[in-house]
Amino acid sequence: MGIRDYNNNRIPLLGQENNALTWLIIINASVFILLNFIKIIYFFSDLPIDLFQHQILGWFDLPASFEKLSSRPWVVVSYMFTHLGVWELISSLLWLWSFGYILQDLTGNNKLIPVYLYGGFFGALFYLIINNVFPVLAQHVNLMQMSGAGSAVMAVAVATTTLAPDYRIFPMINGGIPLWVLTLIFVAIDYATIASVSGGVAVAHLAGGATGFLFIKQVQKGNDLGAWMVKLVSWVDNLFNPEKEYNKIPKNQRLFYKSTQPPFKKIPNITQQRLDEILDKINQTGYHMLTDEEKAFLKKASKEEL
Repeated sequence: MGIRDYNNNRIPLLGQENNALTWLIIINASVFILLNFIKIIYFFSDLPIDLFQHQILGWFDLPASFEKLSSRPWVVVSYMFTHLGVWELISSLLWLWSFGYILQDLTGNNKLIPVYLYGGFFGALFYLIINNVFPVLAQHVNLMQMSGAGSAVMAVAVATTTLAPDYRIFPMINGGIPLWVLTLIFVAIDYATIASVSGGVAVAHLAGGATGFLFIKQVQKGNDLGAWMVKLVSWVDNLFNPEKEYNKIPKNQRLFYKSTQPPFKKIPNITQQRLDEILDKINQTGYHMLTDEEKAFLKKASKEEL
């Protein structure tokens, strides 16, 4: 069974609970709404837009100056969720949805956010280095700042393409467009703007893409660089909701703990409930985490109609 076979009839991932893609979109949209709400207040208070950018936006954007960064280190995270323009937000979310949907579909919920954050972190690092090392950019370093999900989304795009370069979208167009074609266009746009005042931003985006590539290569070698993030979030979540730890214990162990025999015996019949359980497991951890019995069940289910 191929990667695409088991997911043809799935409901869109965006609507499911504990969905990484959903949360990334919500956070980006929420910061956009907050900043524009404050901007509206400044406008109707007859305050200059420059004052808004200095007093508010400057505490969200990533400055090119290390001196400014030292007074607001949190912007290394906040900048990758900061959009002020409508089309800037729409562009970022469309790219994020297009590639993030596929990455999450293939790997489960635990890879998308680490790839996004790593891409944003290393994009910020290279942005700072480029703008402070090269004189042609360093002369404007105190005036430059970067915002938006560009580096993070580039990491997601390249990670997805590295994982499944021949994955095709828009199948009605001559059999579909391979992912690598879209990613190549995405990369080429940034490459073409390196030799400009915004060259630092372009390099940051390309650094994010390289991060996504290396992340997936490590995953394919068995090294999950995002595992610590997932464990940290899970630990914090369980700290404030201890009932979740209790609910992780299988029901048969909680209700029949005195018995030495299992309370029921699995029967390998093809049922809709069993199929849904396996599909949910794929959504959470990826197809590669299925047991041989579960893969065999999916293969058998694909040949029968429930």
